[in-house]
Amino acid sequence: MRIGYFLSSEEYTPAQLVEQALAAEDAGFDGLWISDHIQPWNSTQGQSPMVWPMIGAIAQVTALPIMTAVTCPIGRQSPLMVAHAAATCAVLNPGFRLGVGTGEALNEHLTGEVWPSFDVRIEMLREAVGLIRALWTGATVDHRGRWFTVDDARLWTLPGTPPEIWMSGFGEKATRVAAEIADGYVNTAPGAELRELFTEESGGRPTAAGLKVAFAPSTEEGVEHAHRLWANAGLPGELAQVLPSPRHFEQASQLVTKEATADSVVAGSAVGEHVAAVRAYAEAGYDEVYVSTMGPYYREMIEFYGEQVLPGVRRSTPAD
Repeated sequence: MRIGYFLSSEEYTPAQLVEQALAAEDAGFDGLWISDHIQPWNSTQGQSPMVWPMIGAIAQVTALPIMTAVTCPIGRQSPLMVAHAAATCAVLNPGFRLGVGTGEALNEHLTGEVWPSFDVRIEMLREAVGLIRALWTGATVDHRGRWFTVDDARLWTLPGTPPEIWMSGFGEKATRVAAEIADGYVNTAPGAELRELFTEESGGRPTAAGLKVAFAPSTEEGVEHAHRLWANAGLPGELAQVLPSPRHFEQASQLVTKEATADSVVAGSAVGEHVAAVRAYAEAGYDEVYVSTMGPYYREMIEFYGEQVLPGVRRSTPAD
């Protein structure tokens, strides 16, 4: 299993993200994820740089392959714009992959459009992915679909091979669509059921997932940072997709107790707990896992993983 590092754009400045990417490569991580947001989940996180210039900057300091986690090409960013940006990123970073999903109102309602239902968004995403792939052929594209229009458009700067498109799926319907239209599958939990569904219906295409930890000198401090910064991760159901602003997430997150965060997050610096958390994704059959830390100790976390966690996981997990 490949173990990558997850760059949380919602929490760190552009300079810190570049620093983390370089440190992750030096520590022995296999790749990079980077979140694509225009707003953080809450004001405490406090950042949200644009993903495309971040990828360009990171590609100048590291050769690690980068994937967006994930881009929504059906709202504030049109399929044409995403196809153009992703093609340029793939020229700068030959291992670049475009991660896509149906998005969150938090990021996509800002243009003033009505936030569609999931059933509508999944069909919009299906059309968008087909349009992006058509633009990556280098042909001149005229497209007048149900959701999107492109008039006499051609992309002039293209990589030698089009980047792969990986799609997130947190339920059965999205996972089945991912198996139809995507080159790989993305999730945020180690559960095997949806991964198995994608693997079966896609004919064995690869899978990846994200893992958030709260590295800190003590478990208690790690839980404190996780709850202060990422209590929203404990919200159930579709709230993450429908709440429209950081203040709404702050209000809803008041229902997430510190005890609930402690029960759901690996916190502190116990090597065995971090190794077990990463290994759980291998046991669930994922091909890749991307780990991020919550809080101020990102330098220490990257060093800790490079020296202790990555070797521990790799000793106990069969190589690809």
